[in-house]
Amino acid sequence: MKYLKLTLSPTDRAVHPIDRFLAGHDGITREALLHVDARADGTTVLLYRVTGDGARFADALEKRAGVVDHDVVDLAGNGYHAFVQADAVDDGGVLLEIARDNALIVDTPLEFTDEGLRATLVGTHENLRAALGAVPDGLDFSVDNAGTYVPGGEDLLSPLTDRQLEVFETAVEEGYYDVPRQATHKDIADNLGCAPSTVDEHLRKAESRVVTGLIQ
Repeated sequence: MKYLKLTLSPTDRAVHPIDRFLAGHDGITREALLHVDARADGTTVLLYRVTGDGARFADALEKRAGVVDHDVVDLAGNGYHAFVQADAVDDGGVLLEIARDNALIVDTPLEFTDEGLRATLVGTHENLRAALGAVPDGLDFSVDNAGTYVPGGEDLLSPLTDRQLEVFETAVEEGYYDVPRQATHKDIADNLGCAPSTVDEHLRKAESRVVTGLIQ
């Protein structure tokens, strides 16, 4: 099983036009899209994690045309879960259509970045390749990463800082964790342009967080 990590823009075409409303609402910030699905009745259900003014946001959803149902749940100071059921539309839901037509899984959560919506598609190599060819005009995309899919792998790596993740991934690629070991701290440091002591520090922190995540 393989995965393909993409960044898609604009996000409202990728998931649903209601996302344009959420993105433009100055009372909240979208942190992640935890779930998205197209129902048999044509509506789309979305579950967001957001931060900001939850009461103000709930009031805005109540008045928004095209919102069939909604619920905003306070996470006790850690933001909100926002459930939205939105009307069927002709121009939207491209990500779900591509996944459905090519027998792919949309792995969650989906992330919002400055460049757009970062999504992970999971399936066979052939189907993932076909999905890239099915992205329609008007929806920009870039391929961020690809490889063998490991369920839960993203959760294990999510506690790492960007620098720790970079060093950790480079160590794997260089063969540092192979048996027998194919690379040293100096090899990794030369690749990254830093000191071996820096590699040692980042690897120890990354290993600690990953191992802790495995046994918790």
